[in-house]
Amino acid sequence: MTSYVSYRPDLEQPFPNEEELIRQVVEAMGKANQQVADKHRHGLRDAHAKSHGVLAGELRVQPNLPAHLAQGLFAEPATYPVIVRFSSAPGDLRSDQVPVQRGIAIKVIGAPGPRAIDDGFTTQDFLLVNHPTLPFGNIAEYAKLQDLLEKQPRQSDQQLQLTGAAARVAAKALTRSGRPLPPTVETLAAANDHILGETFHSMAALRYGDHVAKISAAPRSANVRALTGSRVHKKAGESALRDLVVDFFAHDSAEYDIRAQLCTDVERMPVEDASVLWPEELSPHETVAVLHLPAQDAYSDARRRYADDVLSFSPWHALEAHRPLGSIMRSRRAAYPASSDFRHRVNGIEPEEPSDIKELPA
Repeated sequence: MTSYVSYRPDLEQPFPNEEELIRQVVEAMGKANQQVADKHRHGLRDAHAKSHGVLAGELRVQPNLPAHLAQGLFAEPATYPVIVRFSSAPGDLRSDQVPVQRGIAIKVIGAPGPRAIDDGFTTQDFLLVNHPTLPFGNIAEYAKLQDLLEKQPRQSDQQLQLTGAAARVAAKALTRSGRPLPPTVETLAAANDHILGETFHSMAALRYGDHVAKISAAPRSANVRALTGSRVHKKAGESALRDLVVDFFAHDSAEYDIRAQLCTDVERMPVEDASVLWPEELSPHETVAVLHLPAQDAYSDARRRYADDVLSFSPWHALEAHRPLGSIMRSRRAAYPASSDFRHRVNGIEPEEPSDIKELPA
């Protein structure tokens, strides 16, 4: 019988000098934010600035889940409305021909229960990226990443494409020789595949009711599974991903499995180091809900403005039952509001957190 790690507050161990490191990260993010705002005359997110699709859908919690999976938001069968935003990782508007990590943000509306932060909201956000680990897995390593991020706004798309190509060559050579990838190489070596065929991961851990887990979203319906590994055509243009998403949802629906991978061994599946891949032989990814996205206009002007300028997505828009865990997640408690405040202030727009799916424009 599998033994799952029980959640307890002391699973988290603050990093030495953590508050100062978080301050440095937030300060560096603010500088990058300002550079990009000066460039575009518009405030953007410090990460995942470029959206490729904004969709209304449903999160359908599966019935008859075993006790270890029937936790928190997933404790009872239910259907929740969601807003979903597909995006690219940089905090700038880059050509979709630049291979970078892609993301999906899922905002569950009407999530019941006590909050991780007493924010008065009823949303549960899951922020997932198409890579299972964060190469810079703790706040000290992550602080080093900010130097790389601050340089990116000054680099052209062509420079970033060349850097990515070199990183992929290096990654292949290191993998063939059995050597680990340096974090910078791992960050830059992304492939440029169809975004709808990707599997997305929380990378860092979060509380899962009585337990601890990582969350992922994997293609479920045959039409999106068929897109996995499908490369973006090199002549498809700077907004290739938006065009692919819009064309797909103009006629088709899609479904993704929302999965939990529960922690069974805190040594081999650490909470404080998001760079460590949790072994599936210790704990598989188990489906707890289905994300259903019907056919719709996935990128109307009204939706783009609402998702990019009004909404905020944060792992701390969360139930206490899904409290974010680890130093990277703790840094986001300060970093995400700082970025959101900057973006809304620069653009002169009041932030809103939805309580009804009807607030999402058509």
